Amino acid sequence: MQWKGRRQSANVEDRRGISGRTVAVGGGLGTLAVALIVMLLGGNPQQVMQTLQNIQATGQGGEQTTRPLTEEEKELGEFVGVILADTEDVWNRLFEQQGLKYREPKLIMFSGATQSGCGHAQSATGPFYCSADESVYIDLDFFQQMQKQLGAPGDFAWAYVIAHEVGHHVQNLLGTLGETHGQMQRLDEKEANRLLVRLELQADFLAGVWAHHAQRMKNLLEEGDIEEGMNAASSVGDDRIMKQQQGYVVPDAFTHGTSEQRVRWFTTGLKTGDLAQGDTFNARTL
Repeated sequence: MQWKGRRQSANVEDRRGISGRTVAVGGGLGTLAVALIVMLLGGNPQQVMQTLQNIQATGQGGEQTTRPLTEEEKELGEFVGVILADTEDVWNRLFEQQGLKYREPKLIMFSGATQSGCGHAQSATGPFYCSADESVYIDLDFFQQMQKQLGAPGDFAWAYVIAHEVGHHVQNLLGTLGETHGQMQRLDEKEANRLLVRLELQADFLAGVWAHHAQRMKNLLEEGDIEEGMNAASSVGDDRIMKQQQGYVVPDAFTHGTSEQRVRWFTTGLKTGDLAQGDTFNARTL
């Protein structure tokens, strides 16, 4: 990707290098709600709930310490700032075209653990969007995990992750996120998972829409970038992750969609850039 030397977003908060922050958990939305709101890229909601329960039991995260960032970490932070700025430029324009006002989200970079509007979060939860404070949270070590554990390297693969989480923010502003979570609370686990898959696939589609318009506005893509994005979407498919982790696949436990589905919806957004093509909730075939 061509990203160096371009505008960085002012909506980035860098908490990296700060660890062991004391936290107070107990207010807000509660453990179950956090597990529903946290939009993991292939993560395990049960792991999120267990993490939060452990934190609630201890009541604190220890002493706060700081360390200087490496040059590599600084450059990666600059990359994140540029990508978030690109999402702002695209979604401000698309919302304006529909007569709507886009409220820009914050992006919080952290190391190890941090406190969010949805409660305490650790690196194990993966990147997530919290609607309570309209912020994206990400430990940038996740990018290394994508390369080493998921086989999804490349800067456009990283941009896809950010764009996916910003896609959840778009869903939140349009009312889709809240409506879907409300419906999920009235369903059994199997049906709730099916609804969650449709929500996640739409976020993949919105990531593709962003890439489509960002390319037209900024001409940022280089050879191989599209393949990186598609590989990233494929690497976090439920079927692929389950096969890697446990050796077999349980379709009723899917929460994000198969690799094929995630690639297809991301590609649809990328090729068309048309928001009208992304109604995953009423699509007969996912």
